[in-house]
This record gives sequence, C-alpha cells and structure tokens, in this order.
Amino acid sequence: MRKKARLQLITEEDYPRIHEASLKVLEQTGIIFHHQETLDLFKKHGAKVNGNIVYFSREMVEGALRTAPNTFKFCGRNGSKSLMVGQEQDVVIGANVGPVFVQDTDKGQRRGKLEDYSNFQKIFQASNVFNVSGSNPIDPSDVDATYQHLYMMYEAIKHTDKPLSGWTIAGNQVQEVFDMIEITMGKKGILQDNVYIASLVDSLSPLAWSSESCETIINFAKNRQVVCLAPASMTGITAPITPLGASVMQNSETLSGIVLTQLVNPGCPVIYGACSSPGNMRKCSFVAGSPQMMLINIPNVQMGTKFYKLPVRNMCGPSDSKQVDIQAGIETTQNLMGGVLSGVDWLGSTVGILQSVLTTSFEKVIIDQETISRVMCIRDGIDTSDEALSVDLINEVGHTGTYLQHPSTFKHFKNNWLPSISNWDSYEEWKEKGSEDIVVNANKKFKEILANAPEMLIDSELDKDLKAYMKKAMEK
Repeated sequence: MRKKARLQLITEEDYPRIHEASLKVLEQTGIIFHHQETLDLFKKHGAKVNGNIVYFSREMVEGALRTAPNTFKFCGRNGSKSLMVGQEQDVVIGANVGPVFVQDTDKGQRRGKLEDYSNFQKIFQASNVFNVSGSNPIDPSDVDATYQHLYMMYEAIKHTDKPLSGWTIAGNQVQEVFDMIEITMGKKGILQDNVYIASLVDSLSPLAWSSESCETIINFAKNRQVVCLAPASMTGITAPITPLGASVMQNSETLSGIVLTQLVNPGCPVIYGACSSPGNMRKCSFVAGSPQMMLINIPNVQMGTKFYKLPVRNMCGPSDSKQVDIQAGIETTQNLMGGVLSGVDWLGSTVGILQSVLTTSFEKVIIDQETISRVMCIRDGIDTSDEALSVDLINEVGHTGTYLQHPSTFKHFKNNWLPSISNWDSYEEWKEKGSEDIVVNANKKFKEILANAPEMLIDSELDKDLKAYMKKAMEK
C-alpha cells in the first residue's frame, strides 16, 4: 500500500464555512461579467441580473457542481500519452502560462520569439516529467498578435504528441484552434466526444470576468474542452489581506466560472483553480515567492478536491528571482511542496519561471523537471505493507551481515530515486570533470535535447494541410 502525503491547513468543519461564505458573496454582491452573451445566458436560466452584475442562487451553484465531472480523459494525439485527470496517479504537469521574456546563460534575457516557443515544445516532448505540451511558455513577439494562436498551435502539433494546454483565446480564434486539432486528428466533430485541449482562464479580481475570458469559457464549453479556471487575486490589493478571506473570494470567483461552464454545456470538464498570491504591500505589486502564497491557495485546493471533489489546478512553481540561483530554487521548491503535498491534480506555472512569471528560463525548465520529480517522490510516500517492515530480513542478516548483495536489495534497488541534472559525484570526480555547476549542466542539457529533436512529429501531408488552413485563416 502506498501512503499518500497530504498537507492540510483547514479542517473538514471549515469546508462548509467557506462554501456558505462564498454563497453569501455570490447571492448578495454578485459577480460582474463584461460580456453581453454571458449576461443573456444567465438571464435565460433564471439568474438575477442587474446591469452587468449576476447574482447567484444556491440552487444554481449547487446544480452546476453536480454536473461538473470529477474526472475525465485528457487525450493526446498519441493515445498512450493520454491522462485521466482527477485520478491521483495522473497529475498534469505542463507548460507555464504568460511570460514575455525568455532567458538563458548564453544570450541573457530577451523578448521571446516563435523559435523559442518551438524549442520549448521540443523540450516538453522529450521530457519524461512533463506530460502536457502547448500553452504559452513564451509570448512570440515576432508574430502578429492576430495570428499568434495559429502559429503557436501549429508548432505545438508539429513537435508534440501529448495532450495540449491552450490559453485565453477570444472570438473566432478559438474555432480556428479547434479546426487545427480536428485536421490533425482527421475527424470533423471529434472534440464533442474527446478532450484534446484545455484553456487557462483568469478572472478579473475582485469578483469579475473580462469579455475575453467569458468568450473563452463559452467557446471551450460549447466544444466540451477543458476550462481551467484561474482566479489570480493579490491579498490586500485585489482580495482581502487575510488568507482565509482571499480563499473565500477566490472560491466565489471559481464557483461563478463553474456555473457558467455548466450552463453552456452540462458535464463539460472544468478545473477548479487556486492561483492567488499575497500582495507585496511595500510596492503594491505581485509577489510569487512568499510562503504565504500557499497559505492562501491550500485551503482552496482542499475545498476543490475534498469538498467539491473536482480536479484542481494550482500555480505552484513560480519564483521572483531574476536568475537561476538559490532564491529561484528555494521559492520554486517551497511552492511545489505546498501544491503537490496538498493534493493538486494540475501543476500550473511550474516550469522554468523567473521574475514573477514574466520570464521563462531554458536552464530552469531543465532543473525544474528534477525538482518536480523530487517532490512527486515525496508525495508518493512509502510502502507500508507487512513485507516492507522487513522483520524477517533484519533477523536473517543479523549483526554482521550485509544487505548489499541480498536478493531483496536486487529486487528493489532500481526503485530508488536518481537525479537527472544534480551531481552526486565525489568532490575529486566533480573537480576532474570541470567543476561545473547545475546551471551549466542544464544549459548543455537543453541544447542537447534541441540538437537531437526530430524535425517534426507529423507527416508531410498533415504538415501541408495545417499550413494551408493557416494561410486561408490569415487571408480572411
């Protein structure tokens, strides 16, 4: 039996307190939606709407919670890489969302380009830790924003065969992304019965959703693709300064997004989000490296997994450091430990993050794979079976024997965790090999991955079809 480690900050008695407090906010203060179609939809389903404020009844909220699935299959183009989201064994680990800068030790920090985006997809594909690709780990500044979604989806399809994470996409752009997936899978309408892409959607704290976010939720829900809700408030700035108050507000925003998703398409997969942070009160700004970040989010992780029984995403790997240094390691590990040990199903903004989610570092993407695998190893706990007690083994070996050549050691030694980038050599061996630190090794590793990556993972006919579709879409 595997004993799962769990970190809890609130008790079961607190779950209904947070739920009832959230319902009170939803019923009395309501949520602003800056989108007419969304307001019309709520009116159609009997919600009280005053201007652009929607007031939620208990029945509407709890009805949506009943139809939202607690698990779903997240399909990859390669079926063997599909995931069962919401089941403990399949934790989604994928690309971060939103950085505008890219960084490595050779060129320093710079605006990201499409080539960088493509290279990140190749690294995600080669990884045995990251199981989801796509997303927007870097904003490609050399591509017209009007067509970024086409180029980014093309590069993701071209270089990966894992499930895909998307991003907030408005208007006709959503359908164009879906069209490209259907072209890739060779079947029109395949998205109605299979989940191939997720979209991260931020709220507009406090207590609001933007027009773009509403459009993304509606379009993804209509096509039965994953809606990842991501309230991202800052305590003392866009949320109450107390962690529990911020958790209530974050929960209220998330519940409102769940209701919208389920009104559009009951049964559509939705991810409960926990992505808020403490405000830096000295500068009135966002901060990602404070341990209080997890004190805000862990109660919501518990609410999502234990009380609502929904898959939960948490932003649990960012750092405020400007370079790959000790600060970056401390903050990322701290946030990862809090998120993973509290039971998240989807690790968000975990990969390569620096500068408060403004920068993605190639070296840190490599290092973070090992950091994640370390934390997941701790999460998995230990074998607590009678055999694992090893009483007979201890008595057999006794006082002067050795376990080194014992059959039990040969049976299990390959289960021991090993590093992918850290150095375990002796000091003399390390010196002899050039005294290189982990960042230097990570720099070499990402270059090696890119040098060995295939030109593309799709055949020439599919490549031709995708390019033809992109050309047609850009001529509209």
